[in-house]
This record gives sequence, C-alpha cells and structure tokens, in this order.
Amino acid sequence: MEARRARSSGVERIPEMAAATRPAFYWLRSYNCAHMNRMFRVLCSILVAVPLLSEAQAQSHNEKVPVIQGGAGPCSLELTVMGADGKPAYAATVKVHIAYGFGGLRKLDLEAGTNSDGKVKFAGLPARVQRPPLEFHALKDEFEGVAAFDPSTECQAKHDITLEKSKAQDGR
Repeated sequence: MEARRARSSGVERIPEMAAATRPAFYWLRSYNCAHMNRMFRVLCSILVAVPLLSEAQAQSHNEKVPVIQGGAGPCSLELTVMGADGKPAYAATVKVHIAYGFGGLRKLDLEAGTNSDGKVKFAGLPARVQRPPLEFHALKDEFEGVAAFDPSTECQAKHDITLEKSKAQDGR
C-alpha cells in the first residue's frame, strides 16, 4: 500500500545503498537535478549581468557634468575646456568673479574643476551683471584660457575654452 501511495504522488523511492556499492554519482538524484539546474541558470545569469552593470555605471559616470550653483539668478553656462592638443582638459580649474545688483554691491566668486570630458557647468547666474560680459578663466598647469559670457543676451549657453601657454611662461 505504501508503494501505491508513493507511485501515485509521482515520487519514486530510491532504496538506500551501502556506501561501498553506491555509484559515484549517487548524490545526483533525479529530484535534485531540477533544483541544481535552476541554481546553475541563476548563477550564470548573474555572471553575465555583473559586467554589463559595471559597464553601464562607468558610462554614466563619464557623462556626469559637475555643476556649481551660484544661487543668484536663472542663467547658466556649460563650458568645455580643451587643451592645446585638442583633447579635453581633465581637472582644469575654472574661475569667475561676478558683480551684480544695484551698483554692483553684490559679489559672487565661483570656482569649479572639470570632469574627464573637460566639462563644467555654472548655474544660478544673475541675468544682469554690473560690467558684461563675464570672463571665465580656465587654468591647467602652465596653460590658461578665457571665455566671455553675457547673460543679458544669452541666458542658457554652451561655450568652449581652448587652453594656450600663458604669456608669463613665454617671457622666460
């Protein structure tokens, strides 16, 4: 009667064997195969997904542009700093001094570094400044460059700065 119940439930009983007479693959029973195959598929999919995820994170890291907030108005400027060789300048320092408000009484000094693509964004710049245009000075080692930006004519802008050898270095 017990054999009938076992057959009707779809589970076949494997009689226990002595350790000496067991085949080498005895641990691999038929009821474990489905579970092990499922686990094998999950592990393989994890091994395939991990490199894809890390590559996507690396790409998104390169795309992030550092943003410095001035908090003085609605305008913004995105700069791309290029070296003398035409390649993006990583970790170049970009500075600007802004005088705005009635009589230029309010002053704002901003400084930021570029990312690996040579990009940096200044946001929250005032729409009207004391003496337009604003001059953004980029410095990297002995190279420097300047970009002019007038927020009253172009509130949202993108400009490039090409770094050149500084005049002080040439006079030696």
